[in-house]
Amino acid sequence: MTNELPPCPKCSSPYTYEDGALLICPECAHEWSAAGEETETIRDSVGNPLQSGDSVTIAKDLKVGNNTIKVGTKVKNIRVLPREEWIGDHDIDAKVPGFGPMGLKSSVVKKISD
Repeated sequence: MTNELPPCPKCSSPYTYEDGALLICPECAHEWSAAGEETETIRDSVGNPLQSGDSVTIAKDLKVGNNTIKVGTKVKNIRVLPREEWIGDHDIDAKVPGFGPMGLKSSVVKKISD
């Protein structure tokens, strides 16, 4: 018999499949490492854990070309990237109002409490 893959840790779907080193759930689109359970937790500038879909504020002024993203700018619906998708140490994808899509470092954002 073949090895059975573990169910999705997010929605418990039994229909997970392998894609390289990742396991993927076709029902909720959750991806996780086949080598272990969940990967490391990404935390904001004050230590709060971040998840995809969270809203954050920018914790310090960020120079972007000739412009600046100001402290307190609200960014909705971030996407926390798996380590293999990081560009340098930019571990979040987000659409920043007035600037568009860009990568951010978790160390320069603060999670907005629900």
